[in-house]
Amino acid sequence: MANYQTHLAVSGMLGIGYGAAASAAFGFSAVSAGLAGCLAAFAGMLPDLDSGTGRPVRAVFGILASVVPVLMLNRLEAWGGSLDAAILLAVLLFVAVRFGAAGILGMFAVHRGMFHSLPALVIAAELTFLACKFDALPVRALLTGGTALGFASHLALDEIYSVSWNGGLVRLKSSAGSAIKLLGKDWTANFAAYGLLLLCTYLVLIDTGFIQVLPRAPK
Repeated sequence: MANYQTHLAVSGMLGIGYGAAASAAFGFSAVSAGLAGCLAAFAGMLPDLDSGTGRPVRAVFGILASVVPVLMLNRLEAWGGSLDAAILLAVLLFVAVRFGAAGILGMFAVHRGMFHSLPALVIAAELTFLACKFDALPVRALLTGGTALGFASHLALDEIYSVSWNGGLVRLKSSAGSAIKLLGKDWTANFAAYGLLLLCTYLVLIDTGFIQVLPRAPK
């Protein structure tokens, strides 16, 4: 499989290209395009959150814990009712992601499990869309696309590195297909992944207005 530096280099170059194209070809602001490019670069490391407790994984969790509260600041302010409350919630969210989520994944996640899968790619993209509660839907779509692009680059690289060339012969390693799967070997992880996928999809449909949630009628 590709190593940490290779994933970071490839997703970083894709992020630069994605951000440049968003600004030059589609007219997004430099800030939006830059943020989308950064998300693409960072998302290229996300599938390896299941890799254990090595230094690269700690670095990814550190960045993730910092990025999530920033992207969710508008939502946090709406939930808290004020900027001060949003800052407090952001700090709590940082602690929860950096230490809580990292500890839970360290105990239960299996490398090359459902984190390396197509459903996980969609979940990461949808979570980005839900986190970025901006007024402009095109900007949210741009950021979502950046996450999907970076995540997809990781899966694609892992599959490319699962092909071994021996002279003129091509041989597939045992890891072939494990990064672009729809189902893993652990059915508990499969149910959890598809349950989260359905939940995120439902929330996205609500957030975009495709599904209307009617208020409960007074008794």
